[in-house]
Amino acid sequence: MSNSQIVLHNYFRSSASYRVRIALNLKGLPYEYVPVHLNRNGGEQFETGFKKLNPQALVPVLSDDDFHISQSLAILEYLEEKYPSVPLLPPSTEGRAYVRQISLAIACDIHPLNNLRVLKFLSGPLALTDDARNTWVNYWLDMGLSALEAELENSSERGRFCFGDSPTFADICLIPQLFNAQRFNVDLSAYPTLQQINTECQNLRAFALAHPSQQPDSE
Repeated sequence: MSNSQIVLHNYFRSSASYRVRIALNLKGLPYEYVPVHLNRNGGEQFETGFKKLNPQALVPVLSDDDFHISQSLAILEYLEEKYPSVPLLPPSTEGRAYVRQISLAIACDIHPLNNLRVLKFLSGPLALTDDARNTWVNYWLDMGLSALEAELENSSERGRFCFGDSPTFADICLIPQLFNAQRFNVDLSAYPTLQQINTECQNLRAFALAHPSQQPDSE
């Protein structure tokens, strides 16, 4: 256990924030929860104080004493290196590469296309109707999740989780994305492998406590 003062600046429904909460819980690292509301008052992420922490005006930002870092996967890597006692990457070079492949497929290829600021641009400057916006979201989610289902269904490395029988970065990225998919009424019955992994993860206290509904700023 660390004596560091960890602070997580995040938003309850942010997928990237959700990832970091899971990781902190799995590693047993206590942290102070600082909510940054992405919609209130034009978005608290744009306030001067927060932008000093992260000029991108994005959550999450993790502060560990006087060290500050943004970008959820960079935060996961930082936590893995500084607090290795509960590993979230496999021991082999090949295993770590594979887990990072799955993680990046979700965080870089699937998630950005249903991110809040993208959705606001679709509804705002592009003036898409709600139906058109949801068609956009469902199209890209289905494309990404279909590929992920095929990858994991046929993977010899898959166990109870994306890789083996312990949660890794891959599961930490997958679960928030499935939460997003459910929010947009994506039919997950087409993804039985992903659903099985989701069930295994949700049975763990670390995942359950990180769920958006359990956060102090949940609406």
